[in-house]
Parts: sequence; structure tokens; C-alpha cells
Amino acid sequence: MEAPHSPVAETAAARSARLTVESPEQMQDLGRRLAKLLRPGDLVMLTGELGAGKTTLTRGLGEGLGVRGAVTSPTFVIARVHPSLTGGPALVHVDAYRLGGGLDEMEDLDLDVSLPESVVVVEWGDGKVEDLSDDRLHVVIHRVVGDTDDERREVTLYGYGARWASSDLMSTTA
Repeated sequence: MEAPHSPVAETAAARSARLTVESPEQMQDLGRRLAKLLRPGDLVMLTGELGAGKTTLTRGLGEGLGVRGAVTSPTFVIARVHPSLTGGPALVHVDAYRLGGGLDEMEDLDLDVSLPESVVVVEWGDGKVEDLSDDRLHVVIHRVVGDTDDERREVTLYGYGARWASSDLMSTTA
């Protein structure tokens, strides 16, 4: 299976890793493992079809970061902030699906203000949030489409910028 077309994914990444996830539980576990790599100021972009597992992955990130509140899709509220319960960074979870104006509309969310002390995760952020940071982790999730019960996902992680140049993304695939 090939990952969906993504202009961001086509640019040179400092690091990349590819793995297969067999279930929602494994997707959530991947989020918990990725959380160990994240620190304040990190921008994470999630790309994938409806139902691919973007929010499930983010739920795992929230668990791994030790944040307050249930991580659910912010589709209708656009963004949710989950403060840390452990003294770590807050998780800012954004769903940019309904935002069409790119970074201009995103500026209303003040993500640039939240970014330095939080981990900002943006679903559907392609072409909208890349200018927030030269350093970002882009997670592309591909699922089998159509009438199927197949829960398998192909996940590709792309690390961009100096922040990810020395990060071992492969450690999250073990």
C-alpha cells in the first residue's frame, strides 16, 4: 500500500520510518511510544483519510504525555487544550478539516503562542500549518478504503528540520 499523496511528504525529510499497525489498540500504543520523543515546541501533523486513526493516535499521544481530559476529535470545536498532569507540556489538539484559509485562519487559534510550551498536533494540516515551524513531525496514515473490516494501517513518519535530524524515529517502530 502506498501512503496518500501529500506534498509535504514529498520534500526531503531528515528522518523517516514506516510501519504497519494492525489495530486501533496498536495505533494508540504507537501514540504512547511517539510521546516519549516529543517535547515542548513540537509540531505534529497528521494526514490520513477519514477513519484512518488520526484521533486514535492522538489519544495515545495524550496518554503518553500524561495530559488531562479525554482526547476526542476536535472537529466541531476546532481545537482543544489538554493540560499536563505530570508537569510536562500541554497537548493542543487541532482539527483543521473545516479550515480552508491556510495559516491565516490558523492564526486565529494562536497556535504560534501555544507552540513553544506545548505539543501541537494538527489533523488535516497539510498546506495550512507548515509555516508554524521548520521542525515538525509529519505522520501519514493510509488505510484500506471501501467496504472492509480491515483495520490494518500503513504509517509513515517524516521528521523535518534540525529537531528531528538526530531523532531515532525507528525506535518508535519496535
